[in-house]
Amino acid sequence: MQNLLKLIFPPQCASCGALVDAPHGLCGACWRDTPFLIGLVCDLCGAPLPGEDGETPEICDDCLTIERPWDRGRAALAYRDTARRLVLALKHGDRLDLVPATVGWLHRAAAPLLSDGPLVVPVPVHWRRRIARRYNQAALLANALARRSGCAVEPRALIRSRATPIQDGLGLDARFANVHGTIGPHPVHGARMAGANVLLVDDVMTSGATLGAAAEAARAAGAASVSVAVLARAVKDA
Repeated sequence: MQNLLKLIFPPQCASCGALVDAPHGLCGACWRDTPFLIGLVCDLCGAPLPGEDGETPEICDDCLTIERPWDRGRAALAYRDTARRLVLALKHGDRLDLVPATVGWLHRAAAPLLSDGPLVVPVPVHWRRRIARRYNQAALLANALARRSGCAVEPRALIRSRATPIQDGLGLDARFANVHGTIGPHPVHGARMAGANVLLVDDVMTSGATLGAAAEAARAAGAASVSVAVLARAVKDA
């Protein structure tokens, strides 16, 4: 049956639609154009760093100057080229088929954060935005990552109490002010974070303002530790 389905619906590249050998993969050209973050990366946000990966954690310039209310962080991709197209397609283009394709990359990047069996929690969106998009892409990624890693997941642990303007085009200070106080623990489901090692999941990290607000909410709920994992990280000179 599987062979018959492959003949009728041959697997296509998740990015450009070209035929590929296996489902949920990329063709050679798109693979070469996808900026995977490997090697030495910032231990707080996953941004690439010069040098070789070693045992001592390294921190990027941004994370040295911006307070991060979480303990560790990783990202699978740099937010450009094919990675940017995939993230935008998942976020705004109803490309839910991209979740199986991208969660493997996220799982590989987040491996150092999964060893203590964290509670996986997605960064929430306001209910009006969720109705408009029909889903929260961070929740889809969080659920898929939890299944793949065998970790527990609580998609309702955090809530967004106030809708905020889109962050695009805002400066650093405005981004942090825009999301300040907008995310909090759910009055019922947030209790699952008490004493837990929480892993926050989102699609993109730019300034880290939204993840910071979510991390502060997780700590307010009593999380023992907070880490973050994102599909893509906006990086300088990338």
